[in-house]
Amino acid sequence: MKPISICKSILPLLVSIALPAGATLPTVPTPAAQPAPSYGAAGLLQAGFGLVVVLALVFLCAWVMRRVGLQRHGTAQVVKVVASTMVGQRERVVVVEVGNEWLVLGVTPGQVRSLHSMPAQDLPPVETIQLSAMAGNAASAASVFSQKLRESLSKARRTD
Repeated sequence: MKPISICKSILPLLVSIALPAGATLPTVPTPAAQPAPSYGAAGLLQAGFGLVVVLALVFLCAWVMRRVGLQRHGTAQVVKVVASTMVGQRERVVVVEVGNEWLVLGVTPGQVRSLHSMPAQDLPPVETIQLSAMAGNAASAASVFSQKLRESLSKARRTD
């Protein structure tokens, strides 16, 4: 027998064997295309509520950290800032208590310079400081205003 005739006789035999085998394989049904889920007001409300809860937790944690502070337990506070005030846009004067001494420091972005030192004192109550500062500021502002008003009135009289 020739090789071509052998292939022709075997080919129908192989096809007849392969067809029933293919028919017996399990078939997996393809799922029908489902429409995309739509999120209505309930989904948006749930997402918004979750966002509000997370933001509230962040602000609550920040408030607790500010209230409690990040102080280390067991260490004495050697350096304490007593008072601070701005003198310019980037300059400030700071009073620092070290032991039983107050240091008056000039602080700029580039350096810290000691201006004065004095023994530590008791601080007056905060209300007294604020009221005296406001009274001093009001009195000085009123005097400056009245002086400027007198100067401008005297200039107006001279030109007339």
